[in-house]
Amino acid sequence: MSNNCQLYLITPPYLDPNQFKSTLIKALDAGPIAAVQLRLKNVSDKQICQAIEILKPVVQERNIAFILNDRPDLAKDYECDGVHIGIEDMPIKEARNIIGNQLQLGVSCYDSKDMAMEAGEKGADYIAYGAFFPSPTKYTDMLAPIELLKWWSELIKLPVVAIGGITPYNCAPLVKAGADFLAVISTVWKCPEGPDKGVIKMLEAIQKAEQK
Repeated sequence: MSNNCQLYLITPPYLDPNQFKSTLIKALDAGPIAAVQLRLKNVSDKQICQAIEILKPVVQERNIAFILNDRPDLAKDYECDGVHIGIEDMPIKEARNIIGNQLQLGVSCYDSKDMAMEAGEKGADYIAYGAFFPSPTKYTDMLAPIELLKWWSELIKLPVVAIGGITPYNCAPLVKAGADFLAVISTVWKCPEGPDKGVIKMLEAIQKAEQK
């Protein structure tokens, strides 16, 4: 599975969608992206809906999946491509019942084999492991072992996303261990040369890791 790793972008937790739109376009046009997850924190429903209305068309018109964080109700109402939840945030079956079978369901499982197996059994379309490295976006005192990816990818067909502090300089072991997707935030949006260069650097690093 390590020969088909794709990039999964997660938005900054705080953004003005009107200003962010051009930044997002720049990133998406820099190279192939599998998905964009809108993950806004501590904002109103109105702000989330506004961001969906502005950013979703930019993503979907490029045939990229638009995933909403935490809100299966809004993901269904606004015709997103999927929703991503934490396994402790909402029962997986409840989320699936809300979105039906047409939308993708992703579930964060941190460093837990049991959580991931449960998520798969209850209808997740993919699971996410991490953080694998310290992240400037989200503090955690838990770091998942890279061996977890290898274990999962060798035993389970369900796609797995690696997340947490991933950069072009540390991603190779994750790719080689079998991650289907690398989820990144700061390494793209805070790239000094711009988000397009951040995407290009990540894609080049993934390709290099796959060739070794």
